[in-house]
Amino acid sequence: LGTLKLLGGALLAYLALRAGVSIADATQPAVMYQVGFSYVFDSPAVLLAVATLFVVVSQIKINMTNAYAGSLAWSNFFARLTHSHPGRVVWLVFNVLIAFMLMEMGIFGALGHVLGLYSNIAISWVGALVADLLINKPLGLSPPGIQFMRSNLYDVNPVGTGALLVASVLSIAAFSGAFGPLAEAFSAFIALGTAMLVAPLIAWLTGGKYYLAREPAQPTKGEIARCVVCEKEYEADDVAHCPAYRGAICSLCCTLDARCHDLCRPGANLADQFLAAMRRLLPLTLSARVNTRLGYYALLVLSTALVLGGILTLFYLQQAGSGIDPDALGALRTMLLELYLVTLLLAGIGSWWLVLTIESRYVAQDESNRQTHLLMNEIDAHQKTDAQLQASMQTAERANQAKSRYLTGISHELRTPLNSILGYAQIVEHDPSVPTARREAMKVIRRSGEHMVSLLDGLLDISKIEAGKLSIESEEVRFPQFVGQLADMFRLQAREKGIQFLYETHGELPERVRIDKKRLGQILINILGNAVKFTDRGSVTFRVFYRSEMTRFEVEDTGIGFSEDDRKRIFLPFERGGNAGRHAGSSAGLGLTIASMLAALMGGELTAHQRAEGGSMFRLRLYLPETRHDPSSPLSLPPADIAGYAGPRRRILVVDDEWVDRELLISMLQPLGFELDQAGSGVEALRKASTFRPQLILLDLNMPDLSGWETASLLRANRLSDAPILVISADIHEKGKSNEAGIGQHDFIAKPVDVDTLLTRIAAKLHLEWVVRKAPAMPDEERSDTRQACQALVSAITDTVDGPILPAADIITELHGLGVIGDVSGILERLRQVEQNEPGLSLFVDRLRTFVENFRLDEYLRTLERAGEDHAARA
Repeated sequence: LGTLKLLGGALLAYLALRAGVSIADATQPAVMYQVGFSYVFDSPAVLLAVATLFVVVSQIKINMTNAYAGSLAWSNFFARLTHSHPGRVVWLVFNVLIAFMLMEMGIFGALGHVLGLYSNIAISWVGALVADLLINKPLGLSPPGIQFMRSNLYDVNPVGTGALLVASVLSIAAFSGAFGPLAEAFSAFIALGTAMLVAPLIAWLTGGKYYLAREPAQPTKGEIARCVVCEKEYEADDVAHCPAYRGAICSLCCTLDARCHDLCRPGANLADQFLAAMRRLLPLTLSARVNTRLGYYALLVLSTALVLGGILTLFYLQQAGSGIDPDALGALRTMLLELYLVTLLLAGIGSWWLVLTIESRYVAQDESNRQTHLLMNEIDAHQKTDAQLQASMQTAERANQAKSRYLTGISHELRTPLNSILGYAQIVEHDPSVPTARREAMKVIRRSGEHMVSLLDGLLDISKIEAGKLSIESEEVRFPQFVGQLADMFRLQAREKGIQFLYETHGELPERVRIDKKRLGQILINILGNAVKFTDRGSVTFRVFYRSEMTRFEVEDTGIGFSEDDRKRIFLPFERGGNAGRHAGSSAGLGLTIASMLAALMGGELTAHQRAEGGSMFRLRLYLPETRHDPSSPLSLPPADIAGYAGPRRRILVVDDEWVDRELLISMLQPLGFELDQAGSGVEALRKASTFRPQLILLDLNMPDLSGWETASLLRANRLSDAPILVISADIHEKGKSNEAGIGQHDFIAKPVDVDTLLTRIAAKLHLEWVVRKAPAMPDEERSDTRQACQALVSAITDTVDGPILPAADIITELHGLGVIGDVSGILERLRQVEQNEPGLSLFVDRLRTFVENFRLDEYLRTLERAGEDHAARA
């Protein structure tokens, strides 16, 4: 396309000369377009309009193209010099303004001479490049590759710079006519030839030392790197490692950076190279003065004076060669000299300002670098501290996980023997053939085992809360009755200690609320129990505030209290107050920890406060939403003295890898008439399920080879049995775990197995109706005597009172509260006191004692409720 344009321009020039236009006018674009379009258009107006259009378009195109090309050079040069990049649009506008000014000034003739002079410099530059590529590299005088990254290069390479200067000086001298007209005509060839000869010579003399300031890294092919400054991605060839930013940096960010002082290439920047040259060329004392403020100022003024003098001299020589009048030439010389002196004065002032500015910038940069270095050291220190913290946290987390695994493991190991101990203890308790004294001993064994189980549950609750695995099961609770029963229970304990127990409600309590009844009761029992335990005289006050579904429980006592230091650690595991450690009833220190964790888990807050007059107050805040739905009816406990069940025999398969646990379950269920079979592993259970065809499966989880979950899944997947499954396991953390067999949370029974709970779940799954064991028949004479004695006793009671003899209302309330929470030992102890204080209540007490000893707590509670109704009716 360029060749075609040149041929087109030559054709227009030929047509203009043929039309009789002078040589000077034929070079003007307007004349050439006018002559050329005269062959196309006859109308002078159209001819003028078209020629004008083409002139405007061509001039805009030429000037904008040159301006854009110049903007690249300006932006690259000043970006290196000033470490800033205002954008190429700035330089584009700058170049357009220069072109417009030159057009308006009409100095294209002078520009022609200047461009002819500049062409020698450009050819010298091209000659140095060609010599390096075609001569130096094949001869090994320069590195084989081509490197463009500034961070890998010297600012000045003597090979290219030296060849450019030598060739430019010779060619300009020839172009000026210093060597005759022949040399003037061939000045361009002199520039090219000199550059191609001098470049290899300098490369040989310097040994190629100044090509690379450092060896560039060899990137992996196709590797992508991210610039640490602009965070853009580049191919690895286009980035370099920056020691200042400690990462990869792109060429533009490397050019614009002003704070690093070329850490990547020490001794390779222009200032370092200039000082090194001065040390080689000048004496030591003189070269040392160069690297000072005055030295920089002198060099800057000298450089400015030479540049200004050179420019004005060239302008003068151009004007002198154009045939100007000698008088005018003398006036021009005087004017240029005056201009030079004035400009030199201004340049001196500007140079001093520039030196101070640069020095201030370096001082500020050095301070910034120092602060940055301190900051980086601080960041490194923080990173080391963070790494140590992370390592410590990981160690603590591993220790915590090990503790949780240990607690889980020891819970499983303890529950397995406790399952046998408590199971057989319950069997002996329910066996009427065992003497009463032995059954009382079994009760002691059972209560001790249940205490151990409660300790294990407390430890596991802490582990579950810390691991975030403890779930809250909300249900509808009759709120006034719930808190009233708690108050009644602890009122009895407080009375036995001789202290006063006060129960207060503030605001109308809702009939029903939704909350986890077990967890809320656990929190309040811990707080109230501690208050009664650690109060030897005075009172314990239990307050309940309810407003807008927000509930506040307050337990205030006049007991031993705690110090401020104790308050900060009172909720920590195994921590007790200093006063509590000396108390006879001191515990292990888990109650308040569990209470605090449960309160937080339920979305509430438990806090401890000191009383000014002695004692303490614990405050619990909880959100208890009111509900008007009827609560779901709980499963009723089985009756005492079960002899069996009505209907056909039911088949139950017992699956457990422990023979002792299998025998325990068989000992519980076989006397009731169940048809039983057992399997010692999951594989054996799969085999027996297809032949025995059980109607219920009791399944352990922790078994070798095939776990309980896998066994249940295979039973369902292979359709070996669709019988309901009850999980009986010591791994209570598996409760509620999702599984493919559809075993729910209520189908999980934790070891040690409670007989009543097991029979309740079996009855619900198999829809059983229990048959109660009948009392042994008596002889006719003994039966007649007994009947007569009973009738006489009833008549005597009827004659003396209007109704059955009942204890006082407050005693009935206390006994009912103990029954709600299942405190069997507390009930028996209270019944003993009532019978001792009021012998006339022995029949009523004996009846209640029978219910409690046979664990028929539902009938025990119903009897007390009827007694309370009788009291109300008599009133």
